[in-house]
Amino acid sequence: MSKLNILVICRHEEILATIIRLINTNEQWNATGVVTDEEAIATFGGAPFAVVLLGNGIEATDELKLTQTFKSIRPEVSVIPHYGGGSGLLFAEIYEALAGRL
Repeated sequence: MSKLNILVICRHEEILATIIRLINTNEQWNATGVVTDEEAIATFGGAPFAVVLLGNGIEATDELKLTQTFKSIRPEVSVIPHYGGGSGLLFAEIYEALAGRL
C-alpha cells in the first residue's frame, strides 16, 4: 500500500518540523513541509497530495489564494487549517478530511 501524501505549509520552521514529525509517525502518511507559497505551489504540482494542511503564520488572504490554487489543480484535495492544539487534534483533522475517501 502506498503512503498518503500530505503537504504542510507553515511559516514557522520549528512548528513545521514538529508537524511533519508527528504526521510521519503514522506509517501510512508521508508529510512534506514548505514555508513559502511559491514552494507550496511548486511542490503540490510534483506529487499526488491528498491533503494540504495550512499551519501557523499564513495570512487569511494567502490561505484563500492557496486553497483556490490547489482546488483548481486538483478539486478533490482536502485543504484544512491547523493552528495548534496537539497531536490528537492534528490527527483528528486529517482523519476528518479523509473520511469517506479511504
